[in-house]
Amino acid sequence: MAFTGKASFSAGSGLPELVEDVSDIIGIVSPHETPLLDHLGDAKRAAMSTVHEWIEDAMLPNSGQINQSSFSPGPTTATTITVDDAGVFREGDLIRPGQSGEVALVVAVVTGSSQIAIVRGYGGTSAATLADDMKLTIIGNAALEGDVAPEARFTNRVRKSNYTQIFTAGIDVSGSMQASRAYGVADEVDYQKQERMRELLRDLENCVINGVAPTSSPQGSSTVRRSMNGLLHSMQTNLFEPGTGPIPDGDGAGSDLLNEAVLNAALKSIWENSSGSVDTIVVGGGQKRRINGFATGSRAYLPDDQVYSDMISVYESDFGVCRVLLSRWVPSDKVLLLDSSRISVMPMQGRSFHYKPLAATGDSISGQVIGEYTLEFKNENAHGVISGLGV
Repeated sequence: MAFTGKASFSAGSGLPELVEDVSDIIGIVSPHETPLLDHLGDAKRAAMSTVHEWIEDAMLPNSGQINQSSFSPGPTTATTITVDDAGVFREGDLIRPGQSGEVALVVAVVTGSSQIAIVRGYGGTSAATLADDMKLTIIGNAALEGDVAPEARFTNRVRKSNYTQIFTAGIDVSGSMQASRAYGVADEVDYQKQERMRELLRDLENCVINGVAPTSSPQGSSTVRRSMNGLLHSMQTNLFEPGTGPIPDGDGAGSDLLNEAVLNAALKSIWENSSGSVDTIVVGGGQKRRINGFATGSRAYLPDDQVYSDMISVYESDFGVCRVLLSRWVPSDKVLLLDSSRISVMPMQGRSFHYKPLAATGDSISGQVIGEYTLEFKNENAHGVISGLGV
């Protein structure tokens, strides 16, 4: 028999007799995580100016490169060689052409030219076949006993810089809204501060990765917005693509997919050209799945295992132990290879993210969340990026 008494559905249009049941938990699904900033941590010091500078130095090079295509009398007997920069070499240098077993002795550096004179097959080694662009590695210099001191050589330290960028968001809450009782919010102004702070931190990480400074008036003006150069724009040396330079194809058949051969070739190249220690790999979702797949074929499970794990958080290779970070803001075709000890996201002195109340112009509470930050990116050749990857 149907129920004929008072029921919730008979409480009138819109159920005006019932107390509303609204959860006090507010759900937020918008992406706002900052894995790279969390990994780098707080900077040890603050920037003191809108133009932040640091000093870099480099040791004298211990290699040169041949710059000639024909050799007289022949590539295995030539004793005068044209190089890119003769100033790299000194009399008494023992050099190794390419990856050969030959050792040659530099007996003269021709003044005013790019040529060096060498003795081939030094110490009974077999002469190698020289070729254009072949690397000449300086093994070391052998000085004569009692000889005078060699001419002093040195490198000049250089200044590198980046600019600070202002991040800000406005807040304006009416007096009535602030006084009203709201679900899940005890203080509307405080809630708006938290929301805007999450958004600005998200934008800061995005700019650290993808930011670009203006080409003219980078210091900013009344019409030019000052912005920082991010990681991708700051890297100029170790730019890798599958199938080019030292980086193989993804599968040896023209593929541009990320695999261990591609990743290790990039790590090896960075290791060969700098003393940097890559300890952080930052990727988007597609490339993270590729890295996870490195170990798919070698996983083993017992019959009673009920959990399938398919995630690599740390990648250990011959060239470093790397933490693998998943960041939404890395372009889908790129992999960042970073030495985190040389990276710092710095606030300007007294300008880390904070809330600044503004004068009221009416019946509202006004303010802004504001912060000013820059990226200190030391020794860009200690880092690298793999680009042009398929997903």
